Amino acid sequence: MNKIFSMKASLLGAMVGALLLSSCALYKNYERPDGIITDGIYGDMQTAGDNSLGDLEWRDIFTDPTLQAIIERGLKQNSNMKNAELRIKEADYALKCAKLAYIPSFYFKPSGTISQVWDPYDRNTYSANKTYSLPISLSWQIGSIGSLRNNKKKAEVTREQLRNAKQAIQAQLVASIASMYYDLSMLDEQFVMTKQTEQNWGKYLEMQKQLMDAGQSNMAAVASIEATYYSISTSAISIEDNIHAIENALATLIGETSGHIERGSLSSFRAPAVAETGMPITILDRRPDVRDAEYKLAAAFYDKNIALSSFFPQLNISASGQFTNSMGAAALNPGVLIAQAVASMAQPLFDNGRIRAQYKVSKAEFEIATNDFQQTIIAAGNEVNSAMYNIYAARDKQELIDKQVEALTRALDATEKLYANSGTNYLNVITAQNSLLSAQMSQISNRMETIKGTIDLYQALGGGAE
Repeated sequence: MNKIFSMKASLLGAMVGALLLSSCALYKNYERPDGIITDGIYGDMQTAGDNSLGDLEWRDIFTDPTLQAIIERGLKQNSNMKNAELRIKEADYALKCAKLAYIPSFYFKPSGTISQVWDPYDRNTYSANKTYSLPISLSWQIGSIGSLRNNKKKAEVTREQLRNAKQAIQAQLVASIASMYYDLSMLDEQFVMTKQTEQNWGKYLEMQKQLMDAGQSNMAAVASIEATYYSISTSAISIEDNIHAIENALATLIGETSGHIERGSLSSFRAPAVAETGMPITILDRRPDVRDAEYKLAAAFYDKNIALSSFFPQLNISASGQFTNSMGAAALNPGVLIAQAVASMAQPLFDNGRIRAQYKVSKAEFEIATNDFQQTIIAAGNEVNSAMYNIYAARDKQELIDKQVEALTRALDATEKLYANSGTNYLNVITAQNSLLSAQMSQISNRMETIKGTIDLYQALGGGAE
């Protein structure tokens, strides 16, 4: 008999030990899985520098005071930024609720009744019966092992997700404002050059008309030049239309009515020197999409723990006390105090496999989140690599375009002197002017590519340090 009892005790001890051992996993915090690959994430652009563009705030990247003022207005007035702040407050309240789940709930529900009895025939009236009850109750749903803790940790992750979403909105907003701002600066310079080209062709058109009147030209030549002139005039109108459209779009983005947007010149942009130094791998942790993918992975980790906690007993405690005279025949005035406490525990034994299936689903969701996180890191690294290549390519082209502009400037100067001295066809001068203006247009466009590359790199690195 003692041997049987000893065997039962050993078996029970083993079961309790296994229960406690498996429950330890419910109290672990999320840690990044070891299998996440980060080696060579930037391709051949990766360096081991301690500082990079990702270590700078947006004010250190976009140093134009006029642009900074517009960005500041946008951050204050943009509706998406305002809504992001409100969602963070909602998450703070949700986290507070999750923390308060550890505290029992108290309820106070006073009640009273009065009843009157009389004989319907002789109308004899009896004394009124008055009862009252002043109860206070306590309810504490502790739940299963680790369930409250994992729900709280998941609420913390959700709050961080929303803060991260705000950073993503801010990075996108800053980049969009900067991009539109420099688009306007580029169009301003292109408009000036287009009007200059229009003026040159208008002058040439008048000369050809005079030559035709003198019998030294013909209608075909005049009509051809006239068509070119009108085409250039049309381009100038299109550029003006684009300027107005971007000004309206930028005003909408920063939460203002449409109007002229003050801006500086394209040449005022100075790319930060650290844009050339590369990035340490940890800088990707600042990217909102990378952080969001890891927050989803952390949430899946705590969901898995919540599903695991369903295997353990559910514990509920309730207590109540009241001051009352409602005790039936035993009622006395003044009343009496009554108190009671109840504790219950429910251990799932058989649930048609539902709990086990839910746990398997949570494990699969955790693996999916892990794969998504790995893919997000790879995509982020490739974006950084592409942005760096674009900057380097634009700078290499800039050197060649600058030399081209210098050469065409010398060619125009020589052509104008030749025309002045020998009276050669003025078309040669117009051709040289147009070639120079075309090269200058390319110079502006390529300078814009450098700026766009820097803006793209700013976004690729998570919107800078905040």
